[in-house]
Amino acid sequence: MQQSKQGFFRRFFPHLIVLAVLVGVLILSLNSPNSVPEDYVPKVHSSFWALMPPLVAITLAFITKEVYSSLFMGILVGAFLYAGGNGELALNTMLFHEEGGLIAGITDGSHARILVFVILLATLVVLMNRSGGATAFGRWAGKRIKTRAGAQLATALLGILIFVDDGFNCMTVGSVMRPITDTHKVSRAKLAYIIDSTAAPICIIAPISCWAAAVSYSIPAEYEINGFQMFLHTIPYNLYALVTLLMVFLLAKRGLDFGKMRLHEQRAAAGEGLTLGETPYFEEVKDPVENGRLSNLLIPVVTLIVTCILAMAYTGGGFSGTPFLRSFEEADSASALVMGSLITLLITLWLYMARGVITFKSFMESFAAGFRSFSAPMIILVLSWNLSGLTGLLGADSFVHGVVESSAASLQIFIPFIVFLFSVFLAFSTGTSWGTFTILIPIVCAIFPVDSEMLVLSVAACLSGAVCGDHCSPISDTTIMSSAGAQCNHMDHVSTQLPYALTAAAVSGVGYLIAGLVCHLSGSAVTMLVTPLAMLLLVFVLMLIRKAEAKKG
Repeated sequence: MQQSKQGFFRRFFPHLIVLAVLVGVLILSLNSPNSVPEDYVPKVHSSFWALMPPLVAITLAFITKEVYSSLFMGILVGAFLYAGGNGELALNTMLFHEEGGLIAGITDGSHARILVFVILLATLVVLMNRSGGATAFGRWAGKRIKTRAGAQLATALLGILIFVDDGFNCMTVGSVMRPITDTHKVSRAKLAYIIDSTAAPICIIAPISCWAAAVSYSIPAEYEINGFQMFLHTIPYNLYALVTLLMVFLLAKRGLDFGKMRLHEQRAAAGEGLTLGETPYFEEVKDPVENGRLSNLLIPVVTLIVTCILAMAYTGGGFSGTPFLRSFEEADSASALVMGSLITLLITLWLYMARGVITFKSFMESFAAGFRSFSAPMIILVLSWNLSGLTGLLGADSFVHGVVESSAASLQIFIPFIVFLFSVFLAFSTGTSWGTFTILIPIVCAIFPVDSEMLVLSVAACLSGAVCGDHCSPISDTTIMSSAGAQCNHMDHVSTQLPYALTAAAVSGVGYLIAGLVCHLSGSAVTMLVTPLAMLLLVFVLMLIRKAEAKKG
């Protein structure tokens, strides 16, 4: 009993401190005015305090290993900072503000589409499991994938093949490969890492993806730069994405694990459990179809991929005269994913009922089961959007904009490295890579001439850092959906992935330091050699880590 009390206080003491401070602020605010002017701007706007809410949430999450209360405490801090001591304003801001409130985050068009997509995809996963398709795929793959390394490599390859959208990637790869990795005793934390590392990193270097469109539109029109061509030019310099993809294959092939991941993998390999932490509620398959067909899984998955790609082309005008590749630049990916998943569900219903696999009643029950199975990550998503909205109200983007612009003026050789660092920090703090490069790319474009190779290198550093920070952040959409796809405890995923991500980030940072110097002295031809150099550096670092882990036993 005494130990449980100590564990409770150790886990929640940081929350109690933050809560006590907020209660004190609320008491002091009892005599504050209840109304604010229409042009109200918080006193801490565009200052370092604007980054305090996400930093509080992230710090508490790492200390307590509990993400819900940590996000809520960060939201409270943001609301009180915005209100400047006005308790009523803090409550209304947190819940009802048109740009940063909880309700606004849920009702935002793109956010609502993501939630609907998650529910539809979760329903499809339940159906594939109940049809026996997942079991059949496990039998088929079991005859061809014989080792733990093979299961991890197959997961990584599938992640690379699904390059259209990172969220779609996370959910699909996790659903398809989880039974295979479970069979070969690969920990859920390792599965989540592979999913996360082949989601955003592959999307940011894939020309046919919603990320390419987002980057294209981030470049201000006044510079008359072809955004899509700029995106293509940054691919060879996107060090973090390329290094991370290489790292995934090297770790899987060599069986190298370090940090907390090593403990998870050792326990899983020994049959002591696939996860250390508690997992959220997930649907347990009841009475799946015996001897289910492999096509019960393959047809829905292939249909989902095809329909989502066609839906992206459709939303981008691909069926109205816009060239196919150009349509992906104009696509509304969130709407396309909803359309594709709904069409796939209807086709799956027809397929399964025609084969007598499920009844119509069972099909409708799958919606509720799918919602229950992914309710935990959806709650985290909603809280993360609320936190991100409040951070925006406090002017975090303006603060970072000013710091980067003032730093870049006198240190042009080091700009790629500086942009990379700021991009990592901002994406980690806010949990959004798209928001990060949208803020920083215009700054970079204002520093260099349009035809400068240093401009391409710096934009690539911005994109690379945004993916890195997003990869590390516990409040990132992609990180949350990777945990959901792998059915892994969210903080287990974050804490085990962080050492791997930081290793790739360190290698990338050194690469951008060298690239900035080489580009300034020699031009683009020699600068291209920095990417293979970074990959060789990664191999060397992993060799050192392997030796260090071998000494530990």
